[in-house]
Amino acid sequence: MDLKRLLKRVKPGRGAVIGLPYLWLMVFFLIPFLIVLKISFAAQDVAIPPFTHLVSYGDDGTLNIALNLANFQFILTDALYADTYLSSLRVAFVTTLCCLLIGYPIAYAIARARPEIRNGLLLAVMLPFWTSFLLRVYAWMGLLNQNGLINQFLMATGIVHEPLQLFHNDFSLYLVMVYAYLPFMILPLYSHLVKMDLRLLEAANDLGARPLRAFWKITLPLSKNGIIAGAMMVFIPAVGEFVIPELVGGSDTLMIGKVLWNEFFDNNNWPMASAVATFMVLLLIVPIALFHRFETRQLEGEKHV
Repeated sequence: MDLKRLLKRVKPGRGAVIGLPYLWLMVFFLIPFLIVLKISFAAQDVAIPPFTHLVSYGDDGTLNIALNLANFQFILTDALYADTYLSSLRVAFVTTLCCLLIGYPIAYAIARARPEIRNGLLLAVMLPFWTSFLLRVYAWMGLLNQNGLINQFLMATGIVHEPLQLFHNDFSLYLVMVYAYLPFMILPLYSHLVKMDLRLLEAANDLGARPLRAFWKITLPLSKNGIIAGAMMVFIPAVGEFVIPELVGGSDTLMIGKVLWNEFFDNNNWPMASAVATFMVLLLIVPIALFHRFETRQLEGEKHV
């Protein structure tokens, strides 16, 4: 009887602990998203944001729903928005791929380092977070521009005779993007690699597998969840990045964050900006939800087998 009473006491507390993250997501993600979605169906007005009532009741008690789909139709028909979305996805994909190729060896080396120096290596990875993000971007501007420290050093040593074009191009864009988001890839990978059972590699070695084959067959599959988590943590914020493309990217750099800024603050077109933001969120959430569903079904199939 005492055990039953204890379980009854634990269940409400457990439900509260589980419900807190959902409450957080509802308050700070779902409700703001619904507000943005509501504005996206409105028409541009002098008021910012436009307070258009989408749902109203007629005198005869009928329910009237007025949805302005012109903003979404314009996004689907205007080539500028299609090019912007594709450019944002391309930049985010290349950034994620570079972070994976660079971050995986770093995470692997930290996970296999001696325990007494492992915390110090992790601290070195997280150290840039102690400095303002904007300050770090400005530091890269001082390094890469035509009169920056890198060009001054190369010209002083005689390696080059004219300043290199390292600034306001795709090179500077990808370099600073990878630098900014690399820790987001390293940390999830490290958390999975450090927990891997090394006896599996010893068994593979005893069975005659070479190190590269053991890595491909054992280490890489076991770190798949870390790769997926790191890729999401890099790809999702990189798609909507505004500061880096604006400060170090070229003038022809098309990113969705810049389009949002122009629609909100230059054109004062809140409905159009909200439609662009809504379309971007759906563009990211739908593939992730489908992938998560596929992974869940795959795991259920493996359990049944």
